[in-house]
Amino acid sequence: MGRIVQAAKITHVPSIWMSETMEKFRGIRDFAVTGYRELGKRAKAAGVETFVIFDTHWIVNQGFHFNAKERHNGIFTSHELPHMLMDMEYDYQGDPELGDALAESVRDAGFRAIAHKTSHLACEYGTLLPMHFINEDKFARVLPVAANQFASIEEGRAVGDAIATAITNSNRKVAVLASGSLSHEFWPNELSEAGLNLINGEFNRQIDLRVVDLWKSGQWTEFLAMLPEYAKRCHGECAMIDTAMLFGALGWDAYQGTADILTPYFGSSGTGQINVELSAPLKR
Repeated sequence: MGRIVQAAKITHVPSIWMSETMEKFRGIRDFAVTGYRELGKRAKAAGVETFVIFDTHWIVNQGFHFNAKERHNGIFTSHELPHMLMDMEYDYQGDPELGDALAESVRDAGFRAIAHKTSHLACEYGTLLPMHFINEDKFARVLPVAANQFASIEEGRAVGDAIATAITNSNRKVAVLASGSLSHEFWPNELSEAGLNLINGEFNRQIDLRVVDLWKSGQWTEFLAMLPEYAKRCHGECAMIDTAMLFGALGWDAYQGTADILTPYFGSSGTGQINVELSAPLKR
């Protein structure tokens, strides 16, 4: 029997890569890298065999999709922010077997779902940047999950639940990672360079901080009740579908776990970011 043994909401901002590779910005995101590496240490200790990553940079318009290739490898440069994230080499073992099982379970739940094995389907940086540090020595498989930008929070919840069912029915110990921001309102172009380390707007900052407080105090029901409006008012990345899938996999409002902040809340190019591990649920 399989199990979710690790869960987390994580950042993937390209300024992390700048912090590691560009002398001008050296060290500006050390705290995020420290959080990543702690997640990796804990994942290894928990026996994680596959990282299932809800990637808000692999954006799709219809259905639910899994990158179930045997191997993910290449050299990545962001088409969105090529001056920030370039020439990242990657090579990870994929998980076709689990990808097929997740897609089948999501179809059984009533949704269109496909596990893709085409060699030309590359990974996006919502997967690659966290994996570069969390899965640094490539100890676990990688299974990216697309973010449907037109799916509802309720659909995300149901798909997350179906994913958890498939994991339970597998033979895998799995980490589920929601790779996306909290608030996600970028600065206007003329302010973007000056706003590299700032949140765009006090409203977004205050709501993000309130969400973090709800997580730290275990007020999951209250957070989930506000999630649809939070996603709309604070410009949620891909409508916060990654967060909906994460909590769907954790049991939604039946979840009674704890939050451990591994990277404190910070601003990046207007958006709100964090690395937080959520204690894994009881066996389902």
